[in-house]
Amino acid sequence: MFISMFRTIILYFVVVFTMRIMGKRQIGEMQPFELVIAIMISELASLPMQDTRIPLVHGLIPIITLLLLQALISLAELKSEFARIIFSGKPSIIIKEGKLNIKELKNNRFNINDLLEELRLQGYYNIEDIEYAILETSGQMSVIPKTNLEPATKEDLKIKSTQDKLPITLILDGKINHHNLKIIEKNKSWLQNQLNKNNISSADKVFIALLDSKGKFFYQLKEGGKN
Repeated sequence: MFISMFRTIILYFVVVFTMRIMGKRQIGEMQPFELVIAIMISELASLPMQDTRIPLVHGLIPIITLLLLQALISLAELKSEFARIIFSGKPSIIIKEGKLNIKELKNNRFNINDLLEELRLQGYYNIEDIEYAILETSGQMSVIPKTNLEPATKEDLKIKSTQDKLPITLILDGKINHHNLKIIEKNKSWLQNQLNKNNISSADKVFIALLDSKGKFFYQLKEGGKN
């Protein structure tokens, strides 16, 4: 039993490490060759876990081989347009100037109901409102509406605004994040001053404190405290 547990733990970390190296894309955003490799890796890892008679190395070598293959294909795609077409295909224009491209629909085995569903998910209900709808190589749908139907931006309305920034966590569960303080070029004294302004004596009482996207200090105390 302990041997099976040990083998499972090793294979788990190997597969996680392999998938991390492959990149951060979600399953639905993977290229076909990446999805095939991910499925094969999961199958190869399951065999040594189920059958202890199979040497562990017989599962590890194929997984590493597939990882190297994925790296080589990705490198080839970076260097060659032809390789990208072979392994990942190319985008297909499904709608052009408000008209369906029936040939591309058939080639991609993409039916009208699927297309209308994709459009509804992106907030569009009429085919004639779409200038271009492009089926990407990952299977995702990119929609470009006609210009007069695009949402107005603040620039269009001539509204002055400042650029939002990423929120920066300063305290989490009572512990100060000194690294993030350095990023925003502040120190512990500045943070304590912010706490004092909100009648908080110590960071230990704070569940989370951060600078939000507007640069405002936000905090929430641990259970039993008041905001």
